[in-house]
Amino acid sequence: MSDDAQSAAKAQRRPRRFSRHRFDVRIQVSVFREGLTTACWGRTSELGQDGIGATLSGELKTGEVVSLEFPIPLPPHVMKVRAVVRYSDGLRCGFEFLVVTEEQKQTLHQVCVVLANAS
Repeated sequence: MSDDAQSAAKAQRRPRRFSRHRFDVRIQVSVFREGLTTACWGRTSELGQDGIGATLSGELKTGEVVSLEFPIPLPPHVMKVRAVVRYSDGLRCGFEFLVVTEEQKQTLHQVCVVLANAS
């Protein structure tokens, strides 16, 4: 089993701190590697207060720190946050949010409430 597959298996065994909600929007991902910033895009699949899952147009490695930008259904209507890649399986990735302001935490909580009530 590859290192990424092992990391994904471990991540799936840990209980989640927050529930996940279906969330399908376009996401922009930027990663700084070897002196260059590389951007890719994709579609999200789920959102929680502490992270997001997505399928991307490029591959990332577990442990990489990235910048994420995606639309949300509440003001400020765009979420920009740094995250770490917690698992990567081909083009499918799971991200854990890193430095999140109190305002962003409140917004993410409110978005999750909206998503939970929508399903």
